[in-house]
Amino acid sequence: MDEVEIVVAHSERATLRVGDVFLKVDADQARIDTEVAAMALAPVPTPEVLWQRPPVLAIAAVPGTALGRLGEPSTASPAAWAAAGAAVRKLHDAPLPPWPRRGKGADELAADLEAECGLLVTNGVLPADLVTRNRQVAEAALRPWTEVFTHGDLQITHVFTDGDEVTGIIDWSEGGPGDALFDLAVLTLGHEERLGDLVAGYGDVDVDVIRGWWSLRSLLAVRWLIEHGFDPFIPGAEVDVLRARM
Repeated sequence: MDEVEIVVAHSERATLRVGDVFLKVDADQARIDTEVAAMALAPVPTPEVLWQRPPVLAIAAVPGTALGRLGEPSTASPAAWAAAGAAVRKLHDAPLPPWPRRGKGADELAADLEAECGLLVTNGVLPADLVTRNRQVAEAALRPWTEVFTHGDLQITHVFTDGDEVTGIIDWSEGGPGDALFDLAVLTLGHEERLGDLVAGYGDVDVDVIRGWWSLRSLLAVRWLIEHGFDPFIPGAEVDVLRARM
């Protein structure tokens, strides 16, 4: 019998792997519904949906290996990163999905950033100078943007390649209208040295905005990660991303 592997687990959701099947258990049925709908519409390789019985979604594993992992150097080739960029561009050029944005706009994010920076300093989670510098960098991301079809959580572990070909993009629960540069920033978080390879396949981007998203996402994520049993202080993770801006 195949062993049960816990891929990720916290109070909101859990993902288990049994052989070549992933079981996603989510307290928010809307996220599962979004995932199924987004995968059906996305013009890029996605996992096969095997069955859905709320609150569980079963999907097939995709072939290939992830582009990398946060905190570890990516061993994927420059061509694989460029192929990932081309796939993300294809997604962003697709028609918008027929549901509203799940994420927040620039004004809401600015309010969240102000509150979170205060908590990070007041509670002694991060040094004040580190927070202040990254808050300044984050301002570049807080601008109006034209919504495109985004993945919404395009972590490096969510993009799979085989050789120089993208074989699958997984975990679409945050898919929908959003900022294209947020997707690119999440994919290269902690792997700044691969941004050039990604852009070679994607096309021209405003690098200052991507840097802004690196800082903004990391500042907003640190306390959540700690509270949910993750460690943003490991080498290459969110705190190192913030330190790189100093």
